[in-house]
Amino acid sequence: MTSSVPWQERLSTGTEAVQDDVISWYQSTREGRAYVPDMIWGTLQTEAYATVILGQVVEFLGIPNDVPAGVAKRMQRQQVLYDGKHHYDVVLGEQALYTNVGGPEVMRGQIERLIDEAGLPSLRLGILPSTAQVNLFPVHGFNIYGASNDARAHVELVSSSMDVTEPSELALYEKAFALLRTAAVHGGDADALLRKAHAHWKSIPARE
Repeated sequence: MTSSVPWQERLSTGTEAVQDDVISWYQSTREGRAYVPDMIWGTLQTEAYATVILGQVVEFLGIPNDVPAGVAKRMQRQQVLYDGKHHYDVVLGEQALYTNVGGPEVMRGQIERLIDEAGLPSLRLGILPSTAQVNLFPVHGFNIYGASNDARAHVELVSSSMDVTEPSELALYEKAFALLRTAAVHGGDADALLRKAHAHWKSIPARE
């Protein structure tokens, strides 16, 4: 089964309510996987980075501006990284380290957080190099929550979000993630790409 909800309907009261939903998803599922090709995974975003992203969502969709409340909830959801009960397997595209969200100061802080958090027991962080050969055609980002009979894939589109639970479709998302994870680098190689990105943002002066 595939279900879709328009963003303007789902966010009709602002960004805070949907963050409550996401907190519930994360707390109720012990295992998660995510492929995020061109931005930072929400559960690893800094407060500054998340403020820019949710501000862009508010402006683009024309929804009520409750960005501070939405950001606070996004920070709250990140507690699953530290409670010892959850594990997340995340692949970021190398482009995610260079997509300019908020300028060099915001990006430096964001990359520093990734460097610091990469060693968390709850996290397996991979970076998919821009030149990596992947045995898969280019695909959109997605999250997979849960395992076995409780799993679902969550996809965020421009106009709506979509949940996929049909076993045959879900199997394709799981296959895609396995191929992307295989092509990604981890550990020291991932750290080298993070530090290269940090050096890039450090070389760009902040705006006066």
